[in-house]
Amino acid sequence: MTEDVPSPKINTAVPHSARIWNYWLGGKDNCPVDREAGDKYRETYPQIVDTARAGRYFIARAVRYLAGEAGIRQFLDVGTGLPTVDNTHEVAQRVAPECRIVYVDNDPLVLAHARALLTSSPEGECDYNDADMRDPVGIHTAAARTLDLTRPVALLLIGVMGHVSDDDEARRIVGGLLDGLPAGSYLVLADSTSSGRAPGGRRAVRADGSGGVPPAQPRADRGLLLRAHPRRPGRGSRGAVAPRPEPFRAGPRRHPRRNRTEAPCRPRRALVP
Repeated sequence: MTEDVPSPKINTAVPHSARIWNYWLGGKDNCPVDREAGDKYRETYPQIVDTARAGRYFIARAVRYLAGEAGIRQFLDVGTGLPTVDNTHEVAQRVAPECRIVYVDNDPLVLAHARALLTSSPEGECDYNDADMRDPVGIHTAAARTLDLTRPVALLLIGVMGHVSDDDEARRIVGGLLDGLPAGSYLVLADSTSSGRAPGGRRAVRADGSGGVPPAQPRADRGLLLRAHPRRPGRGSRGAVAPRPEPFRAGPRRHPRRNRTEAPCRPRRALVP
């Protein structure tokens, strides 16, 4: 665990979902209790490391497209998680150094690490806001300190909507976040679905008491994209999108009892304006 980001709210004796994901991605901002929980989860569902990395690959591909082909210079990343390799601002600012990024999370651990570890290019800007995705107005108000909300913004909701089990509430959250953005903005949405999850993944979710993986919902978009117009590659499996390799550190060693007959989890995503 990194020692230079102290916070009285951070409990290193209890597994934390953001730190577990950081471990699966080969990061170093995790504790022994997180590694133990992550290894226990992998015993039931060995593909979780591949699933976690597929998510990072997708983010990198989507942000490269937005900052490059789409010409987007502003990003609102809601539910960002712990910093790891190729964070949103790093990918965007490699394409266009002047990009501005606002990270939003309501987890004190994530915000403490983000403020300490995520630094912008001199030409661009990064900000970090403590807010809940169920408060779109608060998110827009805070984001407006860094972003020009009269110009297009890319809204990223990666791996967060699975925590909202009620479809009506999920639609309200996504609709509220989009309502504060101007025409020409983009939505990037990625989450898991129970229909594509292998049996081992479903067992691991039921057994996991740490919150390491957000609950998978039965359908991919749950009506969240009714107002959107898909752009290539549209809706589908994150694993079906083949981005360029990214510089991951060596991940945790695979469990030796991997069941090779299980199909990988098939999280769903959509890149839509």
